[in-house]
Amino acid sequence: MIISGAASQALAAALARELEEPLARAEYDRFPDGELLAAVPDLADSGGDSGKGGEDINTNTKTDRAIIVASTISSDAHLELLQLQDAAREAGVSEVVTVLPYMGYARQDKAFDAGHPISARAVARAISSTTDRVLTVTPHEEAVCEFFEPTATAIDAADRLAEPLPDDLTDPVFLSPDAGAIDLAETVRDAYGDGSGETDYFEKVRHSGTEVEITPSDVDVTGRDVVVADDIIATGSTMSEAVGVLQERGVGRVFVTCVHPLLASNAVTKLSQAGVEAIYGTDTIERQQSAVSVAPSIAAEL
Repeated sequence: MIISGAASQALAAALARELEEPLARAEYDRFPDGELLAAVPDLADSGGDSGKGGEDINTNTKTDRAIIVASTISSDAHLELLQLQDAAREAGVSEVVTVLPYMGYARQDKAFDAGHPISARAVARAISSTTDRVLTVTPHEEAVCEFFEPTATAIDAADRLAEPLPDDLTDPVFLSPDAGAIDLAETVRDAYGDGSGETDYFEKVRHSGTEVEITPSDVDVTGRDVVVADDIIATGSTMSEAVGVLQERGVGRVFVTCVHPLLASNAVTKLSQAGVEAIYGTDTIERQQSAVSVAPSIAAEL
């Protein structure tokens, strides 16, 4: 049985089709005092808390496994996930599997200063308390998987980013945001075609905890189409500045792809003003730019 968090309903439905498993009906409510309530009525209808797995209302077979698909894009989404996991436990489901298409707080994987928490560890511990297994898609730092008990499984969905790209890219260059992410650009290049496209990366200089400068490398982009591949795009500020430099160098078309299209505030506007032809993301965060699903990648691990 597939159970969806409120922010991941399309992906959960796609995963249910991939796995040919039933999709449970979840309900999301808020009390007058602001408290959240996420519930799964289908679990109650499927056999109660027998402790041996309820019966699935669609197939009359025991629900031995509940797969909860929930991107934790907000603090409310984190709490909602914990409630869905607890609901599955309360119903006596034998195995609870949690899929985090996007893991919120994953970029807070270390204490930034004295007295600061390691927020990724804190949320991982909370999630681990009521689930048997965790999968997360392309985490910003794979080391965050070790904060879960047992260790979470990281799913690489970068190859999915090649699917929505135009078929007629001109002598393409695939760029990553920094040297450490060059594997991501290479994965997209290889999935796009015969692997003949050139890969390179932006030069990144961090001036402070909040100020980052990204400039294109010295690769010749004159008249060539460029695909920028990243794991996540948040505000788009530094990316749009780098794309602006590409435009000054006579680049052809520029396409921006990312696994997690957070695209906060006016990120889309900034990238469009910089001359980006199109922005393609996956459905780990469900946005208008979610042009491809990671459901096949997740299904392969389940």
